[in-house]
Amino acid sequence: MRYGYYLTEPKGSDPVGGLRDQIAQAAEDGFSSAWLSNIFGLDALTALAAAGAQAPPIELGTAVVPTYPRHPAVLAQQAMTTNAALGGRLALGIGLSHKMVIEGMYGYDFERPGRHMKEYLDILLPLSRGEHVKYQGETLKANLRLTTPGAGFPVLVAALGPRMLKLAGTVADGTVLWMTGPKTVAEHVAPTITAAAAEAGREAPRIVCALPVCVTDDPDAAVTRANEIFAVYGQLPSYRAMLDREGAANPGNVAVIGDEKAVLAQLEELERAGVTDFVGSVFSNKERTRNLLIGAARG
Repeated sequence: MRYGYYLTEPKGSDPVGGLRDQIAQAAEDGFSSAWLSNIFGLDALTALAAAGAQAPPIELGTAVVPTYPRHPAVLAQQAMTTNAALGGRLALGIGLSHKMVIEGMYGYDFERPGRHMKEYLDILLPLSRGEHVKYQGETLKANLRLTTPGAGFPVLVAALGPRMLKLAGTVADGTVLWMTGPKTVAEHVAPTITAAAAEAGREAPRIVCALPVCVTDDPDAAVTRANEIFAVYGQLPSYRAMLDREGAANPGNVAVIGDEKAVLAQLEELERAGVTDFVGSVFSNKERTRNLLIGAARG
């Protein structure tokens, strides 16, 4: 299992410089990848292109870029440009986001999200490989070829439900997970996406699992803190479904929490479940937690 580090959006007057420093530190510490979310702050692809080009070589991933606000050709062009700036080190993670965001904030129709993602990938994937696309779907169409440098990078779909996991395994390079525990990975995510990839004649997919993590001697307090910080994820339907599958009442119940021995045991459980890349989102006791993750990353 490879180890990645979840980047935090820097505060202050030089956010790109702060991000560059985080990436450089992650590379120095021995992490195989660093990941940035795309919510309402920095645009993840632009920020990774600007900061990552100035940092030591390390895979840089988006976790994740919402699809609805960008036509797939626009996203393909932006991702290819970012990949070129990074010298071929981009991992593009994309996702549907949530109805409350897409309809309530952006004003797009969130009807039949599975159809949307299939049509989106039908355009995005060949364009990102440098191919000409002539496509007419129910909601999306395209007739173009991009001459942008930087073609060819892994595309990971934030897939949680069975249909999305099958789609990701069939055409994409894997999935990016959040708020998904080891039982759900072992019994639902890994078998579904792996079987779809095998049936399609594709290589075994990446299963990138990002979770909050904290090394502590007071796990109960850390769980309470995680529940406060990540409360919204217990209310969003897609994550709520994953928590329910896990038998977790709240987000803190899937966070990786405990002393060094307990955390290492939980990481080993995730690896046995089928996780190929663990991405740690350190939310408390940062120095102690980061030191454990560095040790795990360095093997």
